[in-house]
Amino acid sequence: MMSDFVIRISDERGNVIERVESARSAEEARERLLRQGLLVVGVKSSSLARASKSQVRLAQFVVFNQQLVTLIKAGLPILTALDLMAKQQKDPSFRRLLHDVRERVNAGEMLSEAFENQGVFSKIYTTTLLAGEKSGNLVEVLSRYVHFQRQTLTFRKKLKASLIYPALLVSMVASVITFLVGFVVPRFAELYSQLGAQLPGVTEFMLALSLSFRRYFPLLLAGAPAALLGLWRWRRNEKARLLLDRLYLATPLLGKIWLKYQVAIFARMMSTLISGGLPLVSALRTAGASIQSRTLSLAVTGAAERVCEGLPLARSLEESEEFPELVVEMIEVGESTGALSQMLSSVAEFLEEDVETALAASLSLIEPVMLILMAVVVGFVLISLYLPIFKLGAGLVN
Repeated sequence: MMSDFVIRISDERGNVIERVESARSAEEARERLLRQGLLVVGVKSSSLARASKSQVRLAQFVVFNQQLVTLIKAGLPILTALDLMAKQQKDPSFRRLLHDVRERVNAGEMLSEAFENQGVFSKIYTTTLLAGEKSGNLVEVLSRYVHFQRQTLTFRKKLKASLIYPALLVSMVASVITFLVGFVVPRFAELYSQLGAQLPGVTEFMLALSLSFRRYFPLLLAGAPAALLGLWRWRRNEKARLLLDRLYLATPLLGKIWLKYQVAIFARMMSTLISGGLPLVSALRTAGASIQSRTLSLAVTGAAERVCEGLPLARSLEESEEFPELVVEMIEVGESTGALSQMLSSVAEFLEEDVETALAASLSLIEPVMLILMAVVVGFVLISLYLPIFKLGAGLVN
């Protein structure tokens, strides 16, 4: 029976595209495209893609892998461990994924292939499983992956917690300005209209701004979902992602923090993959495909090609001109001493601490800046509204 499969293909420039192929199995669809000379990145059932099985939450996935390691350590076969893990999952989507993985493994697929064919698990995870299976040390390799994901999860939680207060402050400022322009200013407009007073230019500007805001606000409110949907679709375009990433990196102050954060993720991925026994070039390609920053992803992909040509890793990264000089120097020391994995782990820890410190310092500036901004805006609005009253009062006194 023929089924539809969504196949992810990488072109000569490293861009990943998707196409739908009909075949009796995922392997048949893969082999067909491989014979055409195409590089197949992943294959998943079209029905699985539609069900989607939304992305598995990181915290949930870390717990699953920790439990899986414990069960395998206890001597349970992979199939039995997967059965037990699937039964205790409360999330029906994740439970279906694990059942499908179990059936694929039972049919003869490798564990890494079974997870990869789901189409929702990261490349670094499936590659880590593959390295563990080939080396015969799945437990140790998977334990390193769990450690990596725990550190990543902890770091993300710290970043999110530090962003809560600034987000609330920005929302409060926006709400105050909206209230003043949308509700307070129109009341004064009615008052001055009844008095027939001659208004100064700044007051007329504020009243005109309020009138335009009230007139077009419903249109903005109605068009916002369409605009957000259009932006979301535009961001899925490869050129758009690269453009946005370059804008992030060019942003004063925050751009450097974003760069260090992405390099820290890269370093920790590389450390985990190399410790698991993966060759350097394969580790680079996997890490490059897993980095969120498209600029760094392309830089790492290019570095992998230069390593294939015989260049050392540090020199290859340096030629990309995207990595901080200190990071390149530390990696060079790791290569020369034969402790690359440990040095990459140290690079990740150093950059994560640097990101936390820099982010805390940057966010500490947001509060006074936002308060000053709110004071200036509120002061301008109030002065523009009360200026005619002051003039009328001065005229009565005279």
